Amino acid sequence: MTTATSPPPQPTAVPRTDFVLLGVAIAGVSLSAPLIAATAAPALAVAFWRNAFAVGALTPVAWFRYRARLRALTRREVGLTIGAGLLLALHFGLWLPSLSMTSVASSTALCTTTPIWTTLALRLRGHRPPALVWSGTLAACVGVLLLTGVDLSLSPRALAGDALALGAGIAAAGYVLLGAEVRRSVDTMPYTYLCYGTAAVALLAATLLSGAELTSYSGATWLKLGLLTLTAQLIGHSLLNRVVANLGASVTSTAILLETPGAALIAALWLGQRPPALAYPALLVILAGLALVVRAGRTSRAAPEQAVRASRCASGCGG
Repeated sequence: MTTATSPPPQPTAVPRTDFVLLGVAIAGVSLSAPLIAATAAPALAVAFWRNAFAVGALTPVAWFRYRARLRALTRREVGLTIGAGLLLALHFGLWLPSLSMTSVASSTALCTTTPIWTTLALRLRGHRPPALVWSGTLAACVGVLLLTGVDLSLSPRALAGDALALGAGIAAAGYVLLGAEVRRSVDTMPYTYLCYGTAAVALLAATLLSGAELTSYSGATWLKLGLLTLTAQLIGHSLLNRVVANLGASVTSTAILLETPGAALIAALWLGQRPPALAYPALLVILAGLALVVRAGRTSRAAPEQAVRASRCASGCGG
């Protein structure tokens, strides 16, 4: 007599549209550095306005279509979302000022260490990211270093700027991890709206305390702030909030490294600046690292059901 055995569970496939949306998100955030460099406004004010404008644009949709869902948020969901918003504000508040204190290369290289801190945070929480995640993360970071170089200065101001950029990378990791956790049960719009609103309030307080000018800008500056909000905030960050639920924190944070070569290529096309000689090889190295992280995620999803649940918890336990 033979007994029937149930077939092994099938892998849970990630929708291909999420990878397309991830590519669009990276293109959006890649416009951030060129636009910020061309915007004649204080760093904290730029960070505040991009979040404030985004909240203004999202308010009609949030209140007319998602009001009930916003009211239904649990205390835990609200707390985690506010935490993510504060970390997003901290990320902007540290990174943008660092660009004027140290070299753009050092600031970029240190700020984009996000996937390293994401993977370490997962490990500290008791999860064991696969070896492919570690390999892919390190490979992608090497690609960024190939492009930006390491030119840490010994001047006190530059060292302070380097410290701010490193802190921005750590804050971004927390933002991605908390976002992945909230997005397991909360739709993109309610999460994004409350997160950006929290970041805007925190950045407004920081801007006022610093004494930075908030309003006396030229028409061209306001136009650039609007374009920055549309591309980097509403398209870039909002789509990252959308895909992190399925792709997980490791894949999303590693993909953010593509912002560095993306910004270099955009500057070449838009501003006529010749990209560094290592831009294209660095892009290939980052893509190879990202491919390893994505492959690790697929391998985890192909495991038995118990392992699948554990890997989902690891990838969404909290860019």
